[in-house]
Formats: sequence, structure tokens, C-alpha cells
Amino acid sequence: MSSSLLTSSIDLLETGPEAAAQPGRWLAEHRDEIRARVAEHGAVRVRGLGLADRAAAGAAIRAVLGEPLTEREGFAPRETYAEGVYSSSEWPPDQPMCMHNELSYAVEFPALMAFACLTAPTQGGVTALADTRAVLAELPARLVARFETTGWKLTRGYNPLVGVDWKKAFGTSDIDAVERYCEQHAILATWDVYGGLNTSQRRAAVIHHPVTGDRCWFNQIAFLNEWTMAPEVREFLVAEFGPEGLPFNTFYGDGEPLDRETVDLINEVYEKHTLREPWERGDLMVVDNIRMAHSREPYRGDREIVVGLGEATALADCRPTLPPAAA
Repeated sequence: MSSSLLTSSIDLLETGPEAAAQPGRWLAEHRDEIRARVAEHGAVRVRGLGLADRAAAGAAIRAVLGEPLTEREGFAPRETYAEGVYSSSEWPPDQPMCMHNELSYAVEFPALMAFACLTAPTQGGVTALADTRAVLAELPARLVARFETTGWKLTRGYNPLVGVDWKKAFGTSDIDAVERYCEQHAILATWDVYGGLNTSQRRAAVIHHPVTGDRCWFNQIAFLNEWTMAPEVREFLVAEFGPEGLPFNTFYGDGEPLDRETVDLINEVYEKHTLREPWERGDLMVVDNIRMAHSREPYRGDREIVVGLGEATALADCRPTLPPAAA
């Protein structure tokens, strides 16, 4: 399918006073309409809800998403407000969080996400979106074929200095429980002499949408790669941990490193298909996490976004182009 035929957009649903008076109830009553709009457009922004605090945001998110998904293997710190409801990831405000699909390195991930804006930044801070079908269609066929053949590989070094430590990422301090989780989720886990955890996992870069069957570019290949880091950040981390000990990095599935040109190309294609809509206080945005990648742009001023994960989906149910395997 030509990328010109792919018509994702951020739909806008403006509400009235009854929604602002009882947002959770209004959202529950309009849940089917909201989900239908997400299915049609890839994302919908509901405006006029008057979401004023975390409790209201959490109730709104649960009303739309239904059954929550508990995050495991998170790569950046975030606060937990309720089951499946979190703060946005802690990330330097002057650094972008590049396009990615949430938990696309896991064997179970959310099909739906919701973002509720409690405080809009004075400048920037957009949660931008990109249609993964269009991105896939735009990428060079040879590059896509290689990723479909080998998959992509993610390596992580859990440490308390950068990102999250393994206890928080896996929700337990029990080493045996972590090792069982890794074995069950196709993750190769090793421990260093200081008790630090290092992991490696290979995943499919392209999957089929479980509802539409569309092929989607579903991964975090560019976001979690060393070449997407700001140069000074990369230099510091290499000096601190060595080139083989970065907190996270991505490769071709056969372990070959990615060069800067390839990573830049992927990010450029994302940018070509990026949709942007500035936040307004009280907005709720519901997103198809498979069809749409998302990012967080640099910002100034205070910014508070509450995030919800829902509709747990197994990688195996999305006909991955490469079976998951530890690497």
C-alpha cells in the first residue's frame, strides 16, 4: 500500500458542559464512539473535559481503556498513580524522546494508550504521533527486508545511575523471579560481579495489526540507539560505562551495530510523517499504540501528563515477521 493512501490524523472531539461536570461518566458513556474514532484515525483528542488533578485523569483513563496493563521492563523512571496509570517518563526537558511504540521490546504491550494533560508547558512539549504503516512504506525496502529477516536486538544494562534499576523495572527484588520472568519472555539475562543486571532480547521490527492486519513498523530501534543520544550524553555514558556497557542500545537482530546514517534515516522518515497538536490543559488523547508511534518534544515551563496503558496484547498474536527469541 502506498504511503499516500494512509490517512491517519489526530481527530478532535470537543465536548460540552456535561463532560466537564462528570468527565469519567461522560467518557464511559462515549467509550464506543471514542474507540471508533481511534480505529478510524489512529488517535483522538478529547477536549473540554476539565481534568484538573491526577485522580480525575486516572478515572478518565480507566473509563476509556478498561482493563489496565502493568508496566514491566520500563526504561525510564515514572511514578505509579494506580494500576496501569503513571506519570510520564522522567526525561530531561531539553532532550527529545524520539518516536517509538510503547513497550515494543516486550512480548506483551498495550494496544491502547491514553495521555491526560494536567499542566501544558509554556513552550513545546508536544506528544507527537506518526503512522507506523506510512513509516514502513517510506523506509528503503532493503533496510526493511533486513530487519524482517533478522529482527532487532536491544541490550540493556540496569543501573541506579541512569534510567531505572532492575528492581523497579521488574517490580521485584527477588533475583529468581527476575530470572523466571526473563526466561518466560525470551530475554537473555546475566549478572555482573556487582549484582547489576544485563539483558539482551531480539524482537520483530514489523508486526501485523491484530484488528486490521496492516503491517506496522513497531519497535524502538532508533529511539534507544546510541546515535539518537545527544553527542555530549553519549560521550559521557561511553566514558562512564564503556562502549559495551551503555544503559541501552539497539542493533540489527544478528548483533551487527547500526551506523549513524541508518538511525538518522529512520528518524527522518518518522519526522516526515509526524503529526503535532499542542497540549491544552484538561485534554485527553487516546492512541492506537500499534498503528501510531509517539514522541515527546523538548519543552519549557512546567508540564504534567498522566499516562495510561491498556488492552494488553501479545506479540505472538500480531503475526510478527520474526519469532521473539533471546539473543
